[in-house]
Amino acid sequence: QVQLVESGGDLVQVGGSLRLSCAASGSIFRLNAMDWYRQAPGKQRELVAGITAGGSTNYVDSVKGRFTISRDNAKNTVYLQMNSLQPEDTAVYYCHARVVLTTNYRENHYWGQGTQVTVSS
Repeated sequence: QVQLVESGGDLVQVGGSLRLSCAASGSIFRLNAMDWYRQAPGKQRELVAGITAGGSTNYVDSVKGRFTISRDNAKNTVYLQMNSLQPEDTAVYYCHARVVLTTNYRENHYWGQGTQVTVSS
């Protein structure tokens, strides 16, 4: 019904930058809030940043001032600009979206497949 395709993960050195993208497609009536989560080996998945349909944002304390979440509603795409990357940012990053479907006009939750970010020291 809805697919979330992430891209942009890579291997970077400490202090480097990456930009993650997540494009939604399918039976979309409306995209509500969209989020980026991450999961490091042996750790629980954590919310990194979120953005509402109106553009309000929130961040986990550890990324404030370094990461910026944004969205392009015309493209059904959410971005995560990551600057000053540190080894502790190494994780698989997942896109999550709350989507109102054209088929039933109800909100459903969808996840992307994940993209690997590795920060090397």
